[in-house]
Amino acid sequence: MTALTDSEKGKETTPATAPAAADTLPHYTEAERKITLTGLMVVFLLAALSQNVVGTAMPRIIEDLKGFNLYTWVTTAYLLAGTVMVPIYGKLSDLYGRKPVLIFGIVVFLLGSALCGLAGEPFLGNFLGGGMNQLIAFRAVAGFGGAALFTTAFTILADMFEPAERAKFGGLFGAIFGLSAVLGPIIGGFLTDSLSWRWTFYVNLPLGLLALFLIVAKMPRLGQRSGGKIDFLGALFILGATIPLLLALTWGGITYPWDSTTILSLLGGAFVSLLAFLFAESRASDPIIPLSLFRIPMFRTGNLASFVINMAFFGVVMFLPLYMQMVLGVSPTKSGMSMLPLMAGLMGSSILAGNVVAKTGAYKPWMIGGGIVLVFGMWLLTGLQAESTLTDLYWRMFIVGLGLGPAQSLFTLAIQNAVPVRELGVATSSSQFFRQIGSTIGAAVFGTLLMNNLHTELPKHLPEVPGAQMDTKNIDLGALRAAGSGKGGPGVKIKQAFNDQYVQIEKAMNGDQAAAKAIQANPQLPNELKTLATGGLKAQVHQKLSTQAAGIKAALSQGEAGRQVLLNNAETPQALKDQLKSIPPQAFATPQGSAAVAAKVSQAVMAQEDKVYGQAKDKALATIKTRLDKQGTELADKVDTGLKEGFTAAMTRMFGSAIWFAVAGLIITLLVPVLPLVSRRSAAAQQPEAEAPTTSA
Repeated sequence: MTALTDSEKGKETTPATAPAAADTLPHYTEAERKITLTGLMVVFLLAALSQNVVGTAMPRIIEDLKGFNLYTWVTTAYLLAGTVMVPIYGKLSDLYGRKPVLIFGIVVFLLGSALCGLAGEPFLGNFLGGGMNQLIAFRAVAGFGGAALFTTAFTILADMFEPAERAKFGGLFGAIFGLSAVLGPIIGGFLTDSLSWRWTFYVNLPLGLLALFLIVAKMPRLGQRSGGKIDFLGALFILGATIPLLLALTWGGITYPWDSTTILSLLGGAFVSLLAFLFAESRASDPIIPLSLFRIPMFRTGNLASFVINMAFFGVVMFLPLYMQMVLGVSPTKSGMSMLPLMAGLMGSSILAGNVVAKTGAYKPWMIGGGIVLVFGMWLLTGLQAESTLTDLYWRMFIVGLGLGPAQSLFTLAIQNAVPVRELGVATSSSQFFRQIGSTIGAAVFGTLLMNNLHTELPKHLPEVPGAQMDTKNIDLGALRAAGSGKGGPGVKIKQAFNDQYVQIEKAMNGDQAAAKAIQANPQLPNELKTLATGGLKAQVHQKLSTQAAGIKAALSQGEAGRQVLLNNAETPQALKDQLKSIPPQAFATPQGSAAVAAKVSQAVMAQEDKVYGQAKDKALATIKTRLDKQGTELADKVDTGLKEGFTAAMTRMFGSAIWFAVAGLIITLLVPVLPLVSRRSAAAQQPEAEAPTTSA
């Protein structure tokens, strides 16, 4: 037995809150436990990596399979298939044992992974409507099998290990999950760049085959193999409640408006199916999720707290890489590596909490402490600015990770400790089910919050661009990421637009009538520039030369005196002075001669009109180019800065909303009952290892 606190010693364990003394597990040899633990770690790593390795390959996948409009469905299909199967696998493992269910899950998962790697290959042709549809369908197959991996792994831990040992190993498994979240994007990017995106799926095969070998050859048969039957009606209704709900949360506000007939129908259908599920389960002889479990305070309170905390968890983790890419200019692959501080905090606190709980048995202080640190960490994230550096983000993420760590394993441990052994599988799978549903709902809720915040914040920070089509109701997050990296985005497009305007002005000044009409119709150009570009400069040059020629003619008509006036005038061009000096004095001897010289010189002045216009045009274009470049750069900088500031403000407001979910999770955690970690080892376990009965493989 583990050490108990004074408060724990004073509490009596009732049938509603803890298992009976006779509710024990069989004994397993040390060799069986070590081999099984190794196999489970491989299985867990496989399942965790499969969720993280594909993300960095998705841009290349949609480029090859031509399916940008189906981008989100690659993830949604896996999530839908996996989430709805979690409680079903839990019940099957209670009825038929853990080992066959885990083997079935691994085989189906590997089959789905192999098929995903083949999606879009020529020999499949137009099967299922093309490569992207094939990938979505095959991801659903992988999710169908993958649901068994997490659920059964945690249940087998409860089957084979005492709660104290399980706390330690649960922390280790939480650390593996955190590590996979860092390694997954890195491995995915490396495989995509070095080999092909298909290897992000094929990489599952060697790991899966190793796990399959260890489990088939070395793992003992586990599970109660209690009498009963599959609750098909309950399974049908849980599918009917879960799938429409997840579809509504995935589509709502993005594909369809929240008040559309489609979304309301899905939500209504989910609610009706939930009521039917509760009715069916209350009358089923062997329900898929026994409603009696909800009479156990630890089961209902722990699952509710885990549900809410995972909503807040996804509200932070899912969008942090986007903030890094948009505001800090981090590449997609590097943004995966940049999650290391958060995962380091998560792994460290998860392992530490697991080891301490294994020695003391006191799990609730760690749950509460983690909740408090999580709230504090999320509050720190609200202090991020557009000018923040990666270092500013790293230490905040580390604190958030410290708060998240204990919740990754202790809630499951406490729930497993509170339920009867005969319902261990379904209790564990139900815990995983509520956690995944919380994550899914959190992703949908905080995605909607972020978009709504963008609609509010971007207009506050973006400059007005006359005539520009910048609709914040349909903001492109790809443009935000491009702005952050400086490779594309609105700022570059604005500079290009100003450059295009210059090219059009140049064409108009060279006599292109189509360009002149386009300039006249452009609302972004000031009227004086339109006039200058569409004949105004030419008219100015003609007027100036005409006035100059008329003045020269009038002056030279007065003879030598007029010539001297022009020569002494500082405004007379030097070229004209040189020309006047070359005229012999006798040319001005008579009025008729002076008039002839005056006419000839004035005509020569007007003959220079094309040359003078060309010089004036080059000078004007240089001035216009400089001015447009300056305006374009200033406006581009304002837009890019405004996007960063607006996006940062939207993110910090979303983090502020996440705080309330974390606070709610903390309040619920305060209500978690304190139970001693109960030993469930059978009497055979008390025998010496050499005399202990072994379990058939």
